[in-house]
Amino acid sequence: MECLVQHAVDYKGMPADRTETGGWISAALIAVIQLCEGFSTIGICVNLVPYLIGTLHLSSQVAANTVSNFLGALFSLSSLGGILAESYLGRYKTILIFALIQGLGTCFLSISTALPQLWPPPCDLEADSSADCEQASRLQMAAMYSSLYLMAVGTGGLLPNICVFISDQFDQKNDKEKAHLRQFFNCLFCLFAVVALLAVTLLVYIQDEYQRSWGYGVCSLSMLLAIFMFLAGTRSYRYKKLTRSALVPILQVLLAAIKKRKYQVPANIEVLYEDNPESSRIPHTRHFKFLDKAAIPTKDAFVSSTNSSVPDPWKVSSVTRVEEVKMIAHLLPFWATTILFWTAFSQLMTFSVEQASTMNRSIGGAFIVPAGSVAIFFVLPIFITLGLYGPVIKPIWRKLRGKPGLTSLQKIGIGLLLAALGMAAAAVIESKRLLVMRASSPSSSSSSSSSPLPITVLFLIPQFVLVGSGAGFMYSGQFNLFIKQHTRKGMKAIGTCIFLTTPALGFFLSSFLVSLVQRISTIRGGKGWIGHSINNGRIDCFYGLLAALTLADFEIFLFCAAAFKPQQKTEMEGVGSGASGVDRDVKTSTTV
Repeated sequence: MECLVQHAVDYKGMPADRTETGGWISAALIAVIQLCEGFSTIGICVNLVPYLIGTLHLSSQVAANTVSNFLGALFSLSSLGGILAESYLGRYKTILIFALIQGLGTCFLSISTALPQLWPPPCDLEADSSADCEQASRLQMAAMYSSLYLMAVGTGGLLPNICVFISDQFDQKNDKEKAHLRQFFNCLFCLFAVVALLAVTLLVYIQDEYQRSWGYGVCSLSMLLAIFMFLAGTRSYRYKKLTRSALVPILQVLLAAIKKRKYQVPANIEVLYEDNPESSRIPHTRHFKFLDKAAIPTKDAFVSSTNSSVPDPWKVSSVTRVEEVKMIAHLLPFWATTILFWTAFSQLMTFSVEQASTMNRSIGGAFIVPAGSVAIFFVLPIFITLGLYGPVIKPIWRKLRGKPGLTSLQKIGIGLLLAALGMAAAAVIESKRLLVMRASSPSSSSSSSSSPLPITVLFLIPQFVLVGSGAGFMYSGQFNLFIKQHTRKGMKAIGTCIFLTTPALGFFLSSFLVSLVQRISTIRGGKGWIGHSINNGRIDCFYGLLAALTLADFEIFLFCAAAFKPQQKTEMEGVGSGASGVDRDVKTSTTV
């Protein structure tokens, strides 16, 4: 019996044998999917704006919104992928299906960028403005959008499932395997950091210097290879049985409370319904009293069976179940106040890359750094911040404050503040870039000549480092708050959904703000803050607006944090310890 893993089966549905299933090899075959998916998604996202503007001749606004909406859809679909895997398909089938969809998306993208029929006519490089160029037709844009959103569907299905399936390969009730799990995720974190750096350097270089379709073809082939490796491990994987969707209990509590909205909550809480064992109960709290009505036992809430009456979960919920929903409700203010961070973050994928494309990117006067490769300046800070938290930041904080580590709310607050500072720095740098542009071409402020401006791209480093470092703090803070600390085991899926919807809504909000700002700023016939190209707009004003909004959001967050009273006795520390300090953070998402 010691060789059998509890709550796990093999590919035949029999109890999983510890000696024949799971472990490092099985986990590695699954991890290849994550590495290849991250390589493709990061490498394509950071260099998509130059293609949309330079080849498809889209305006800055449309190009930025295309990337933001793609990322928003990707994270939105992650919630769906988690629910499908948990309640209907299982992790294995979900990963296989969505990996095929993701690979199909990159394949279509490679084809659409290789066929001249799917491009508009080449633009005259001597033209003064990209407005003289013919934009991509509806058919050409349809080919692009179908490829991108196939990728979004595929990646969205993979994002919440791969690392969970990896963790299923280790029995966390066995001390030896639990240690192996931690070691594996530390190694995976380091590998993913290397893959991300290769994506923003080597892959972007292939796209720019050789042919974009070649770069996307590399992504397609790597994903195909990863799928074959994943299939090769089918017999060695450990599988967990399907469970009921975590959304159902929340809906049951809400519906039961609404049905009994006219009832008064009894003063004696002992009257409220409770069917959980004493050891697993959650003490009743006085917050969100309306939800307590779901636990009021009524005559029609119980269905008679052979020897007893059985509660109808749609008409009555236990106090413990109601308290679990209250835990989720307590997190909503922090869910709302972290959305704007990802709106600021999205600028690094869009306008900042377009800024870089106009600046001097030469190294030693010979090598020209691709515009998309400047993303290395925010990819590195993310991994450095996450990696140094355990061995460096936490000990320093312990010496300065006598605390074991930064709390989740402190990490989120630092992330928001750094994002506000990053947007302020971006506004100043863009203002400087526009001054240089006007000085270098005084006859036409809207010049879009292919020659770079006499200002080095290194001026963009502050905004990338500030927001990238903020992303490291924000990511680990959100992960701990929404998934590890304040949601019980049965509600982890809901915490994951909350966690993943913040970047989704942040990217969608970015697209909405870009369109709204452009519409308002052109009311009196002006070119607007977000012009057809970055050189005839006022992106510095847009960055300044984002800095002000993020700073205001930070102040609202502080107010919510001051009023927040944790429902659990202990505040779990940041992201682990050790070399990487992110062994559990990688479990939900490493595509940032």
